[in-house]
Amino acid sequence: MRAMSFKPPLLDIADLIGDPVDPADFPETRIRFRNDRWARQTGLGGLDDATWVRHFARFEPLPDNLPRPLALRYHGHQFGTYNPQLGDGRGFLFAQVQAEDGRVLDLGTKGSGQTPWSRQGDGRLTLKGGVREILASRYLEATGVATSKTFSVIETGEQLWRGDEPSPTRSAVMVRLQHSHIRFGSFQRLSYLDDTDGIAALLAHVADTYYPGTAGLDTDAKACAVLSGVAERTGHTIGQWMATGFVHGVMNTDNFNITGETFDFGPFRFLATSDPNFVAAYFDQTGLYRFGRQPTQGMWALQQLASALLPLSTADDLATALSTYAPAYQASFSRHTLALLGVSDGPSLDADLQFMKDFYGWMTEAEANWQQTFFDWFGGQASQARAATSPQAALYSSEAFAPIQDQLAARAPDRPERLDSDYFQASTPVALPIETIEAIWAPIAEQDDWGKLDDCLEHIERARLAYDWDAS
Repeated sequence: MRAMSFKPPLLDIADLIGDPVDPADFPETRIRFRNDRWARQTGLGGLDDATWVRHFARFEPLPDNLPRPLALRYHGHQFGTYNPQLGDGRGFLFAQVQAEDGRVLDLGTKGSGQTPWSRQGDGRLTLKGGVREILASRYLEATGVATSKTFSVIETGEQLWRGDEPSPTRSAVMVRLQHSHIRFGSFQRLSYLDDTDGIAALLAHVADTYYPGTAGLDTDAKACAVLSGVAERTGHTIGQWMATGFVHGVMNTDNFNITGETFDFGPFRFLATSDPNFVAAYFDQTGLYRFGRQPTQGMWALQQLASALLPLSTADDLATALSTYAPAYQASFSRHTLALLGVSDGPSLDADLQFMKDFYGWMTEAEANWQQTFFDWFGGQASQARAATSPQAALYSSEAFAPIQDQLAARAPDRPERLDSDYFQASTPVALPIETIEAIWAPIAEQDDWGKLDDCLEHIERARLAYDWDAS
């Protein structure tokens, strides 16, 4: 294990935002997934399985880190209704580590036991929930989306009862890696309590740890600068969601964090075909968080964060700070669409926006498979022969697709050598419609057969290596 050479920043504000808690004492610990690539990047790659279990199932503290797990306190708007009864009810912040590039990263949990915020819950996670999060986070990472990473999933030997799964069902504890677990709702809670000093202290922590460019600013300017940065990162991520066909499902303000990663996967979905009105959560009866409304909901959530910062700044200044959101979203949506198609920017922003309108309009009208379309035309005109052998090649022969193909042909392929990868030599891409996730889970539930999950994760990894985001 790499020696910790920094003091976890959260130690300075632990009393302000969390409560020390004890983890559950699980009857069994069976490692089902460990993210060795990210373990290496955070200095934890050398842990043997026994030590891994001690840290990520028994939650023995990492050296020179948080002495006890911290269940974070926060409030939030849930489907538009403010709820002051929230907090980490089945998870906690376990540790902070430092990546190879110097970034501070959190290790947080799901399913680690009851906390003061559990209310009537048992504080547990189903094994199926852990498997779903492994798949979602790995797929988003492979397709270039800013996301938390599933770090560890360990089966814990308990039987759980859930209304939305065949029960009893198996239990697990998961560890998630992301930049920060501080949520918009962390600020909302302090605002609700009229704790202006607390808001200022939390802002200072966020600025110093995650927005170092704000150093030296007074409190008013710092609040606006941090809000502007959060808005930009949030817009960037939601633009990526929209290009990837990802539907978060529960965009409550306690599910947005101040560094902009995707996290807290609940009833997520990946679109099979373009449908702006698609709803991921069966309980979202009004379609508040439907796919096409995600950009609007992101702005609404940011406005709630701005309201929580009003004790430190003015409404006009905070509104100005939010103006970074829309251009960040638009640029990200456009650039990520083009990146997933493996082609360069057009001659102008207007040309790119026109392509977005035409391309997604065709996708919706033709009911083309989302992942297959991007896969078939990766590299633009360089993939014309590949697209002609696609399962949906007939769609590309239609008159309606001709303007799309012309626009693709006008764009240079971006690093076309990537088409030589094994991933793009296949006939179908990796995809995670709900039917595929259920098919992966069924043999685990019925025969403890993890082969389909392993195969899917290998396919996802081939996609990640083929896209080669690190070199872009």
